[in-house]
Parts: sequence; C-alpha cells; structure tokens
Amino acid sequence: MSRHDGLAQALRRALLFVVALGLAVAAWEFYKWIGPAQGGDVFGWRIIPKTNDRVMPHTWEMVSELFDPAIGSRDQKVWQVLLGYAWYTFQMSIAGLAVGAAIGIGLAVLMARFRVVERGLLPYVVISQTIPLIALAPQVTAIRGSLDWPQWTSAVALAAFLSFFPVTVATLRGLQAAPAASLELMDSYAAGWWTTLRKLRFPVAVPYMVPGMKLAATAAVIGVIVTEITLGGLRGVGFATIDYSQKVTAQPASVYAAVFAAAALGLVMFGLVVASESLVMRKRPKEAI
Repeated sequence: MSRHDGLAQALRRALLFVVALGLAVAAWEFYKWIGPAQGGDVFGWRIIPKTNDRVMPHTWEMVSELFDPAIGSRDQKVWQVLLGYAWYTFQMSIAGLAVGAAIGIGLAVLMARFRVVERGLLPYVVISQTIPLIALAPQVTAIRGSLDWPQWTSAVALAAFLSFFPVTVATLRGLQAAPAASLELMDSYAAGWWTTLRKLRFPVAVPYMVPGMKLAATAAVIGVIVTEITLGGLRGVGFATIDYSQKVTAQPASVYAAVFAAAALGLVMFGLVVASESLVMRKRPKEAI
C-alpha cells in the first residue's frame, strides 16, 4: 500500500466517523423531539424511553457542560478535570492491555504447540469470560490486599482478565492458519518448531491478531472503569461517573460528560492499535495482507 493510498484510507475512515457521529446526534435529537416526555408502555411493559430534559438533555447541553467550571476545582473546566481522570484510567488500561496481551499470546503459543493443551485449556478460557466482573472484583482485591500490592493493581488485573480472551482466540487462529505447503517447506529445511513459529507462524498470525487486539484494547478500558466504580478509591473515569451521577438532578447533562470521557478513552486505545497495525503491516506484501 502506497503512502497516498494510506492517507486516502485514513481520510475515508475519519469522514465515516464524522458522518456516523452526526447521524447519532441527529437520531438523539429526533427522538427527543417526537418521543414522549415520560416514556410509554408497550403491552404493559415500560420500554419506551423518557425524553424529558433530566433523562435526555440536548446534545449541545452535554457539550457545553464540558466547558463549565468544575465544582471543587480552582480555575479548571470540566473537560480539564476529566482529562486528568482519563489519563489515570489510560495508564491502567495500557498496563492491563499489555499484561492481557502477553498472557493471551503465551496461552495461544502453548495451545498451538500442544494440541492436548488446546483441547483441555480452551474450554476454560471461554468459560472464564462468563464470570461477572463485579463478582470477581472483591476476590481480586482480597488477593491484592494479602500481597500488599498497590490498589491500582486490582484494576490492571481485571483489565488483563477482560483483554486476554480476544487476544488468545485471535492469536491461536492465526498460528493455525499457516499454509500447509509453507509448513512442509520449513520441515524440508529441518527447521524446528520454534524457528517455524518465529519465521512463519507469527508473521501469518499478525492479520488475525490485530482484530483481537482492537477488542482487547476497548475491553481493557471497560475493565478499569468497572473496577473504579465497583471498588472505589481509584480516581479515574469511573470515579468521575459516580461523582457526576450524584449531580444528575441539578445538572442532568453532567453525567454525560463522564460518558464522553469514557468513550473518548476507548477510541484512543482503539486508535493506538490501529496506528500499531499501520506500522506492522506497512512493509508486508499486498498479497499477504
């Protein structure tokens, strides 16, 4: 892919993002305009959302909230306070993603090397994702407390717990996707399994790993924010969500400011993976992408 093609693709992605954002705003405002202020029932079920200003403030009110003075913070706007919270959450998300990716890749290599390990371990890897994060958080905190580790390690551990699964599955699929003819060629050169892994299997697995890393990046953010909300004591985006939700009666748009921060953080994490993908895939032959 040439530099011009890469720039054109990036511009198309940016334009599609702007269009999607505009459509979401238009849909929000349209429903607020036509929807019932107090919601509604369908066959006795309360499923039609309310559209009053307390529940669904206008989008411009949400945006303007970001530029209002932050309560309890001197000479700072809401967006500046949220930026500090987001930076704290971002650091734990990066650490959780790194740990989760390392565990996921390690498990994938182990399962690709030994089929009996794959048959025995993969079902438990899948089952692990059915455990509610809120139920797991106190257990992780208890273990962390017994080891006398810092409180932020709980958030990193739970972020790694959510992010290792997509990396494991995607990497395993990629390691098993090496062409049979190429594997036979490596065997003819008397290449060992680890040499084949480094020279053939991992390069083939990269296009499979990237989507898994994208999912893992956003999952890491979710893990950290849920931990902040569940355990408390960590002053990140999760803390801001709880803090601003307490002001929802007087300032309905304030809670959405924290939602914007969480969404922006997820996009940043996703964007970092996309940027890494561009660097890794830049020199790959077109037919290999």
